[in-house]
Amino acid sequence: MEHREPVCQFKLMASRDALEVIQGKWRIPIIISLTYGRKRFGEIQRDIADISPKMLSQELKSLEVNKIITRTLFDSMPVTVEYSLTPLGMSTKKLLDELLDWGIHFRKEVVGN
Repeated sequence: MEHREPVCQFKLMASRDALEVIQGKWRIPIIISLTYGRKRFGEIQRDIADISPKMLSQELKSLEVNKIITRTLFDSMPVTVEYSLTPLGMSTKKLLDELLDWGIHFRKEVVGN
């Protein structure tokens, strides 16, 4: 059995944990949408035009389970539900800014736009 660097193993596990929470086609766009403030389901769906209601619902539940977003129910008629980022969700801002910067650089280098 080969010796594994403890720091490397820790970082690999932490990166897997992070990717597990934000991976996929829709989670980062949902998080980005909510960086602009709390929103109702339909508002998020308008921001991300090509997501189906079923997929949006599934992804919102996953992000809620992972404490990235919070779901607030308002006792109104009809009942109103709003989604917002938790402090943990807000902590992704720096990561998302870096990802956007890298995406712009990638696009210039590889795609040519």
